[in-house]
Amino acid sequence: MAESKPKKAEGLIYKGHPLRRVDNLIYYGTMADKYIIMMQVLSTKKEQDLDVATKVSIQLQLTEPDLKSRDRVIKKSEKDSLYAAMDIASVWLDRALAGKL
Repeated sequence: MAESKPKKAEGLIYKGHPLRRVDNLIYYGTMADKYIIMMQVLSTKKEQDLDVATKVSIQLQLTEPDLKSRDRVIKKSEKDSLYAAMDIASVWLDRALAGKL
């Protein structure tokens, strides 16, 4: 009898949506959906040997490729930690995808 291995998820998943990081930008959501969250780490501080985000910009954006980048932004905010940014990002994305903007 052959054992079936569980399918490994690619990358990080947070509350059902994928996370992708490119340098200081973090994308939360799927480009196939109507909305995505873009978070930008604006400043960090050293905690022992790790860089910890102290200022994070959050933007809820449309994924329409035809729109200019400034016209894609639906909501934006700044938070003092990555945890607070992820918290608001998950709420914004879930509400936007459910059509409750």
